[in-house]
Amino acid sequence: MGRDELRITVPSLFCCPISLDLMKSPVSLCTGVTYDRSSIQHWLDSGHDTCPATMQVLSSKDFVPNLTLHRLINLWASKAPTKSSALAPAISEEKVRAWIEEIKSGKIERCLDSIVEFVSCGEVSRRFLVSFDDFLEAIVGVLNTNSVQIRVLESVIRVLSSILLENGVREKLHKLVFISNSNCLPSFISVLRNGSLEYSIACVTVLESITLNNQPKQFVAGAQDVLPVLVQLLKTENDHQDLNEAVMSFFISVSITLSIKTRLVQLGLVGVLSNMLLSQNAAVSVVEKSLKVLSIICTCADGRSAISSDPICAGAIVERLMKVSKTATEDAVMVLWRMCCLFRDEKAQEKVARSNGVAKVLLVMQSEVGEGNARMMCRDLIKVLRLGCKNGGGHGGMVSYETKTTHIMPC
Repeated sequence: MGRDELRITVPSLFCCPISLDLMKSPVSLCTGVTYDRSSIQHWLDSGHDTCPATMQVLSSKDFVPNLTLHRLINLWASKAPTKSSALAPAISEEKVRAWIEEIKSGKIERCLDSIVEFVSCGEVSRRFLVSFDDFLEAIVGVLNTNSVQIRVLESVIRVLSSILLENGVREKLHKLVFISNSNCLPSFISVLRNGSLEYSIACVTVLESITLNNQPKQFVAGAQDVLPVLVQLLKTENDHQDLNEAVMSFFISVSITLSIKTRLVQLGLVGVLSNMLLSQNAAVSVVEKSLKVLSIICTCADGRSAISSDPICAGAIVERLMKVSKTATEDAVMVLWRMCCLFRDEKAQEKVARSNGVAKVLLVMQSEVGEGNARMMCRDLIKVLRLGCKNGGGHGGMVSYETKTTHIMPC
């Protein structure tokens, strides 16, 4: 097959204006221009406040999925030949079945490198591999085995993360790992504790993706070592944005019970989140997820106590108002409202006031963010904070304030 035969013409409408590559997740800015999500997120995280194509100043940095274009791209991709499929190694059914037998017989090291290379070749290769019903069962069986070398576990995690998005894979993995009496969690923990960062990130992503309902979420988060290892990773690798984002997403997903939230607080997560909010190097997506986790944690008493006691948390939240998306700003307002109004925490009130909280909350209320519940919470906050200022910085007057915003109550 000649080189010219492999050239593929991608419609210009399907290409990202930044990367010029085929868009995988098209999203549109307020200017109406569509970009690939990863490209525009990197542009915004780099500090830009303009539309790359038009150079217009953005009135909002929010973007929305362009679902129509996404469907058109998928339709085109399903019919177009791909370089990856043309260049994929020729693997027969007999070869895949031989791999499966080697895995089941405990000789996975013989075929592991070949499997990793094969799934890296593209979507066609991955679809072909997962079409074998017993492949997933065999590969998960490796995680269910004791005394497996870390290199082997890392490669298995890499294979699983590569095929996660294939049709039906997440559901099958969920069943194999959590329902079929598998004992895979120690292998995941081993990769998190002893593997390289690349595989730790993949491991967290796989775990989040296959915990499809509350029971496995509680099982994973309730395991003795999972949450401590993840919090420790955030503390030691706090500048690694991909890791931070993956772990934050996992915490958002599994923080569904009081005991899980309390455990995260006891592990010192509030301090970690506060440092992330103040970090100049933190990606916007990491900051937004940090605010979401705080909005979840502050629904429990231990979480509110930790936020109140932390010397920088309340001020850091105020600092991020209007510098993140609408949803994240609402999460920040929610935390401040719970602390200052619903539970009348005097330490939090003082820290918010000293951080120019009245002016910041006024800006939020006057913006498009300040609508509905967010507007009502902002009004409560301004009344409480101004009442404190009238009392000379003391908080005696604050105690007498009765919020009428009772639409969001504590868990």
